[in-house]
Amino acid sequence: MTYILLIIAVLLSFGFVVLTKPKKKEGLRLLLAFSGSFLLALTLFELLPEVYKQADPKIIGIFIMLGILLQIFLEFFSKGAEHGHVHLNSQASNFPWLLFISLCVHAFLEGIPINQNNDIIYGILVHKIPIAVILGIFLVGSKINILYGTMFMVFFSLMTPLGTYAASKFDFISDYSAPITALVIGVFLHISTVILFESTEGHTFNIRKLSAIVLGTAIAYLL
Repeated sequence: MTYILLIIAVLLSFGFVVLTKPKKKEGLRLLLAFSGSFLLALTLFELLPEVYKQADPKIIGIFIMLGILLQIFLEFFSKGAEHGHVHLNSQASNFPWLLFISLCVHAFLEGIPINQNNDIIYGILVHKIPIAVILGIFLVGSKINILYGTMFMVFFSLMTPLGTYAASKFDFISDYSAPITALVIGVFLHISTVILFESTEGHTFNIRKLSAIVLGTAIAYLL
């Protein structure tokens, strides 16, 4: 069921874009703000306390920083797609391999903590929906063949379940679960905070976005 939910969330979001070709992005920005606060709160409430109990705090801190740096490195190739921006030429017809590979690495890492903490799946699901919509808007609006775009989204949808599966089957991941989870925490911290900082254009006060952020935090606390 975990695997199916993760796959369906991406494919339904992409299907929604293909069928409706949405133009307005205000609702998407609110969903991004909600997803950023929800993912950040779940990371702080669920993942962070667990890993600090399992290993030397300094080692955990090092891997969290490595996770932040890893995500910054991946964003050189994904151009910020993980937090709602696709800064690529929409007129290009070549398949965006660097975007695809970096997003797949990111999605695979996301799946690893789910094996030991089921609650984090909700944060990842809520995070994936607006990202899949934004990717869908880019792919549908570009000159990339729709078949290639669909394959892109199918493979992307499979990567997080694959990360969860690998965490349950490979001893290396289970033996080093604390530092690997700390690495993923760093990825989550970077993405969620960037989403929150960018959720309001021009850094002006917006009561709807503030409400979405507070709501995301509150729901994560209650899980």
